[in-house]
Amino acid sequence: MYRPFRWGEYHVTMGIRSMQWGEWIELDDQYNSYHRIRKDRVERKGEKVVQVLSPLTRVRDDGEPVHIGGGAAAAIELVHELAEYLSRRYPMTFEITRHPLMADYPAGWGGATPIKSSEKIDIQREGAEAMRIAGLLIQDDLALMIEGSDGGYYFMAGAIIVPGFWRMEDKIGMNMQQIHMSGNVPQYEEKLQLSLERFFRRLAVDKPVVRNNYFVQISPPPSDTPSIDPDELAWGENVLGSEDEYGGTKGSSFGSPPVLVVTPQTLRLRTERQTLRRLPRSGAIAFTVRTYLVPVEELAQEPGIAARFASAVRSWPEGVREYKGERRYGEVLVRYLDEMAGREKEEAEVKPYPY
Repeated sequence: MYRPFRWGEYHVTMGIRSMQWGEWIELDDQYNSYHRIRKDRVERKGEKVVQVLSPLTRVRDDGEPVHIGGGAAAAIELVHELAEYLSRRYPMTFEITRHPLMADYPAGWGGATPIKSSEKIDIQREGAEAMRIAGLLIQDDLALMIEGSDGGYYFMAGAIIVPGFWRMEDKIGMNMQQIHMSGNVPQYEEKLQLSLERFFRRLAVDKPVVRNNYFVQISPPPSDTPSIDPDELAWGENVLGSEDEYGGTKGSSFGSPPVLVVTPQTLRLRTERQTLRRLPRSGAIAFTVRTYLVPVEELAQEPGIAARFASAVRSWPEGVREYKGERRYGEVLVRYLDEMAGREKEEAEVKPYPY
């Protein structure tokens, strides 16, 4: 139950915390429904949601070339790391088989022989296939950041299957600055860019971190039409319109904007649990994003949460309000949260952030 909003003044920070290894990937009772959505998306969208770039060279504004390694080696390493981890962390759910020790295969954890894929294509030699398998093993989206010759980190491989409000095709190949600036992240240059770039350069293999963020999503009203994804976990079409016609930034879909039905019943807390770790062999940084959608009506039943959430929304600076789309739902959301907070008769238990 991640509730990553605070009382009082809002501060734009990286918000990272140390992570224990046993917490890297979290599975829960939504696994099957998430897997159905993710599998359907991979089958329909293909390279739009799973992609691995080859090595490339870019020319900077000053004319200097920047060489960036491809994402295949990191994708292969990542799927092996996931298989080793999941089979130990969730042994009742995941089983593995292993190759005989072979010279061109990296050893598994603790010197064990390498894990063998049950898929038809060998994950050891196929980067794109490794990325696809990794994206379907877990509920998280995955991005791999590769260091370029300029010291910057570039998004060179990913399984971005349920992002909600952005598309991998608009970001793949970009460095961190381009990703954040194109997404209009508030106060990025002033407060985040230098610390984030320094953090990526210094992130050690044995120092994984975790962070949380949150948005508010307007989901469609209930419908009698069957849907594999009724709350629009994968793509917020109710707010942004067609994914195929999306213009690249929030609110930039082509054509007429959707007519929104904004009520407490259609509002969702969309919160992400993100982890970052450096892979030991490739040196790539693996970024995982696990998204949760929680009905605001359900959220407001939790002791102390309605008042704290309302306080957080009121504290957003103007740039954050715009980034989070507050103009669409803010009045309805805060009024409802205030009403629910007013019904609480006893002082609520105070839980530590981010809960």
